[in-house]
Amino acid sequence: MRSTADGFLNPSSVRAGETPSPLLQVRQLGLCDYEPVWRDMQSFTRQRDDNDADRLWLLQHRPVFTLGMNGKREHLLDTADIPVVDCDRGGQVTYHGPGQLVAYVLLDLRRFGIGVRGLVSALEQSVVDWLQTCAISATTRRDAPGVYVDGAKIAALGLRVKRGCSYHGLALNVDMELAPFGMINPCGYPGMPVTQLRDLGIGLGVDQVAQQWLPHFAEQFRYRML
Repeated sequence: MRSTADGFLNPSSVRAGETPSPLLQVRQLGLCDYEPVWRDMQSFTRQRDDNDADRLWLLQHRPVFTLGMNGKREHLLDTADIPVVDCDRGGQVTYHGPGQLVAYVLLDLRRFGIGVRGLVSALEQSVVDWLQTCAISATTRRDAPGVYVDGAKIAALGLRVKRGCSYHGLALNVDMELAPFGMINPCGYPGMPVTQLRDLGIGLGVDQVAQQWLPHFAEQFRYRML
């Protein structure tokens, strides 16, 4: 698959006798408030059928703390004037803000024969693989989903699966204000260090990171792009 000028991928050709790769519709939503996008994800997942292409929404959020279904408010240490949204993803508390790439994965996991653990592994691996192209060695943790560089978290995951279909997704720190992470126990872990691409010497914007990471995500599922 090769990149087009806008950073997406051309549909790969399918030879006779081969099973076609699944289709993926990619949308770039820009800077968004959290709750309307969350409600749109719920609505799409509730109404989608077996013929709907999977979707990947790429965006940034205005400052917000989000608390997962099993999240404990004790992990919110000082919210200041940043809003808090109780949502239906897994996991504890995290922060979203401008300069962070958010990738929401609205996928029918039944097409791949995987569950939430398989999706978590695929998302993590896509980030690890892309960081490797930037000469950054990253790791994952079985006990704390996400991607880490030298023990500091650079990407967080939070997902929900209903009727075999996923929503919510991945947040990758690019070039943002990290101070709000000090106002929480990130993902429920007191004192967990957090890092970002800028501090690792990667001077890319959010849209550039999305463009470069996207083929690594698509490779995990052999997607053809819409």
